[in-house]
Amino acid sequence: MLIIGIAGGTGSGKTTVVHNILNQLSSDDVIVISQDNYYHDSSHLSFEERIQINFDHPRSIDFELLVEDLKKLKRGETIEQPVYSFLTHTRTDETLVTPPKNVVIVEGILVLTDAQLREMFDLKIYVHADSDERLIRRIKRDIQDRGRDLEEVISRYKKTLKPMHEQFIEPTKKYADLIIPNEKKKNDVAIDVMTTVIKNRLISQK
Repeated sequence: MLIIGIAGGTGSGKTTVVHNILNQLSSDDVIVISQDNYYHDSSHLSFEERIQINFDHPRSIDFELLVEDLKKLKRGETIEQPVYSFLTHTRTDETLVTPPKNVVIVEGILVLTDAQLREMFDLKIYVHADSDERLIRRIKRDIQDRGRDLEEVISRYKKTLKPMHEQFIEPTKKYADLIIPNEKKKNDVAIDVMTTVIKNRLISQK
């Protein structure tokens, strides 16, 4: 099994990079695990308390559960990923049944901040994009997909996203085996290099 970690700031285009990889690989070989499903359950808090949580700090992620699930996959076991709702800021009652496959992609802004998780990655990737470009993408996503208003998104960006990016996310670039620039157009060369590495690893494992 090949485990790949893909990190980068909010709105950097990690999901797009993942989709570009998937387009070049067989879906029978790859599963994707999103860090966003592993936010700590906060159902014991009131909604007013939940919206104050700093979701861009490493302590907001249940890394212990994520690491344990990856270990289970490596042992050939099927896992049940939690499903997190950004509308209610809690885990839902649903789970995502995920069987093991040859390639596991773990993506999220904070996946390179945890030392134990980093040790499990065979390949570490950081997706880089200009801060203004990331902010524009974040505004579009939060308004369209998460029901936020513009004022709320900008306020959160200033108070938490930007300082947390500078403190925790940007520094993890030093751990990356490959840095992918992802501005207004996709980096086909980097994607091709990455998928070639993945395919070669898969061949060597057979």
